[in-house]
Amino acid sequence: MEQQRTERKYRKEREDIIFGIRAVIEAVNADKELNKILIQKGLHKELFEELKSALQGKNYFLQFVPVQKLDTLTEGNHQGVIAMIPPISYQEIEPLVDALLENDEKPFIVVLDRITDVRNFGAIARTAECQGAHAILIPSKGSALATSDAMKASAGALNRIPICKTNDLKNTLFYLQQSGLRIIACTEKGNVPLYETNLRGSVAVIMGSEESGITSDLLNMADIKARIPMKGEIASLNVGVAAGMVFYERTRQEIRG
Repeated sequence: MEQQRTERKYRKEREDIIFGIRAVIEAVNADKELNKILIQKGLHKELFEELKSALQGKNYFLQFVPVQKLDTLTEGNHQGVIAMIPPISYQEIEPLVDALLENDEKPFIVVLDRITDVRNFGAIARTAECQGAHAILIPSKGSALATSDAMKASAGALNRIPICKTNDLKNTLFYLQQSGLRIIACTEKGNVPLYETNLRGSVAVIMGSEESGITSDLLNMADIKARIPMKGEIASLNVGVAAGMVFYERTRQEIRG
């Protein structure tokens, strides 16, 4: 029985991670999609220098962690390096939006500005899929990514809705704006109540981080700054709850025409 549990654990690991310096180097050289690479703090090995060389010019997210963190992820010989494999394939937003417009569809893009809690990310993805969003756009760094925990929280929605990453969220929003999408920032700093905000048609809806909301650069780009009216004393909502209210309001407006 113990051997079966161990075998199941190792099968799960091979689906989720790559461990060992040489194996990670090969993944990097092949431009394999990785959520992040965990590197043991203070690691000094000859192969590690080769890994650093392979990483030059690549856009992988690196995180330096204690060896104990790596030991919790695998019982294998990780050599101080573990790479996390995303359970989905990320997509590019530009061709996706172009294809929607060519088919006379009205893109509904959900933009997550530095949402870091994977459970919020998964819950938002689930609601977005239920309410007909065409894609979710996230920054490559400083954001929760599609992990097994996010997949679980999404109830499988992350397999059904395209997740797009960008190295420059501001420039990508400018592209969406130039493509005819209205940029709607959902923020407690907004001056238009949600129920008075036109959410119909081609829109990109921005939801901000749990800690600090939407960055000022993105707020300044927004065509509309919408707020959810509240009557209580607490100043803000959980971003997953707020997203559900915003997406439902769009559906309600689309149905009513």
